[in-house]
Amino acid sequence: MNSIAEACNQLKKEYDGCFKHWFSEKFLKGDFDDSMCSNHFKLYNQCLQQAMKDQNINLDEVDVAHLGSDKDKTSDG
Repeated sequence: MNSIAEACNQLKKEYDGCFKHWFSEKFLKGDFDDSMCSNHFKLYNQCLQQAMKDQNINLDEVDVAHLGSDKDKTSDG
């Protein structure tokens, strides 16, 4: 799956590859230290944040917790 921004696709691919390797070769074998992919995640996250700003996506709205909120309790959904 591609990123929400074409400019971030390569960074996403690199992070996904690192994560899959960490998950299968480290995590599933009991090594829970996830720092090996932290730089990949940081770069991809920075790209995503910029892309979201460029597309006028309000980051505050993305970070809002909805479950258990008053809005959630009154929702018809």
